[in-house]
Amino acid sequence: MHIPPYPVIDLFAGCGGLGEGFSAVTCGRNDNTPPPFCVGLSIDKDRWACRTLRLRHFFREFPAGQAPEAYYEYLRGRIDEVQLYGGFPDEAERSQRTVQCITLSPEHHGTVRRLIADQLGTARKWVLIGGPPCQAYSVAGRARMKNMPGFASDVRHLLYREYLQILADHRPPVFVMENVKGLTSATLEGQSMIARIMSDLMDPQAALKRQAARSAPGYRLHALASGESQLFNEIPEAHDFVVRAEQHGVPQTRHRVFILGIRRDLQVRPGTLARRNPPTVGDVIGDLPRIRSGLTGSSDTPASWRTAIGALADQDLSDAVGSREIMQQLEAGAAGRRSLSERNADAYEHREVSHDALRFIMSDSRLKHIDGHESRAHMASDLRRYAYVAGFAKVHGKSPKLRDLPKALLPAHGNIPKDGIPSQFEDRFKVQIADRPASTVTAHIAKDGHYYIHYDPVQCRSLTVREAARLQTFPDNFKFEGPRTEQYRQIGNAVPPYLASQIGEIVGEVLDAIGRKG
Repeated sequence: MHIPPYPVIDLFAGCGGLGEGFSAVTCGRNDNTPPPFCVGLSIDKDRWACRTLRLRHFFREFPAGQAPEAYYEYLRGRIDEVQLYGGFPDEAERSQRTVQCITLSPEHHGTVRRLIADQLGTARKWVLIGGPPCQAYSVAGRARMKNMPGFASDVRHLLYREYLQILADHRPPVFVMENVKGLTSATLEGQSMIARIMSDLMDPQAALKRQAARSAPGYRLHALASGESQLFNEIPEAHDFVVRAEQHGVPQTRHRVFILGIRRDLQVRPGTLARRNPPTVGDVIGDLPRIRSGLTGSSDTPASWRTAIGALADQDLSDAVGSREIMQQLEAGAAGRRSLSERNADAYEHREVSHDALRFIMSDSRLKHIDGHESRAHMASDLRRYAYVAGFAKVHGKSPKLRDLPKALLPAHGNIPKDGIPSQFEDRFKVQIADRPASTVTAHIAKDGHYYIHYDPVQCRSLTVREAARLQTFPDNFKFEGPRTEQYRQIGNAVPPYLASQIGEIVGEVLDAIGRKG
């Protein structure tokens, strides 16, 4: 029996981490049937994210493993967008139609309603996914913005109501909404934001004050990672909605809120996410070619780069405990630095791996060159700090705090006095430890690399776009469009696709069960 894929509508899609994960779900279907999900529409307001989405929609126009060779030529930079899309006009047209660069707002309600209706057609079994922008909910965002004029009336507090609008207009049988963990503690005008959002999600019609509120069934909310068995009609506590990605095989300590909603007239109970051990940072990025960092402020040559780092030996580091052992580590790596000359490398060798997350990332045996593995440039003073903290991590098995640095290496920053280091800046330079999962990859990686320092003191650099993408579990054949800063930002804002695929498995089973129950 032919089983058509379930349509996915992706709101606030960003570069498409959720959609990528749902597209990778199999739900036990064999090679002769299509995958259970097809992303029919992705909506975001960011032009670079939409270009990334369009390229990925184009890639998925072809059956698994059958993307044209032109796609790989595009990844290598041998052809441009015009040549790629011009060679496959039908697939290019569909990918353009299914990605819409639109700001979700009241003036676009009619347009969005028509777009979704056109994509759904007669489909009754489908899923709405997405995560409204989270700056106003995140702990860091609230700390930064709380004293700004108009913070309480910031429209980003209520962007989730655009999600409600789609729920009310189209009544999907299932939805998945994602947001930052800070949502569980955020308040607006004295009211808990997550309590307000949960109440509105359970009855979108009433929340939007629609006349049809009494006849609409509303939604039952479910926690995906709850360790406790819940009664069918029990409402989970706010903290139950927090999913810890590292507990589900993602090589990153990323904690986010995921709310699964199932329409109340559908008597289906979903499963929860299984526990999986994550691979380590070294497992995920250790096979990528070694490259050197760049150098700003002077001639960027391999020799000047080595000289800048070597100047570390001329500084007085004696006030830091263990500095001699750290310097011995760095001196041992000097020969390795002499062998490094390039800031980028695209050589790629497909390898067989045992961990599911690694197979998810390195799934394309046709890939011969890697995209996005190019280092950023840093000031000479930061290169010396990177070398020292990476050496510290290698010696001590942990990233140092600022208090562990010699005074000579403390940055000349107004918020970091030499005689006392404020606690909020203690992790100013953070090494990603080789034998552990990474810390959370956030959009801040676009601004500087200080929180994302490679564990190898020889390379003396921050993470590349491809390394950040791997820690987020994006497949190696996934290309991010735009300037490098925009690529980092897209990656940091995304849901890890490997985690999304596990959520998609649960949603697929729910939709299959709806069919069995009629």
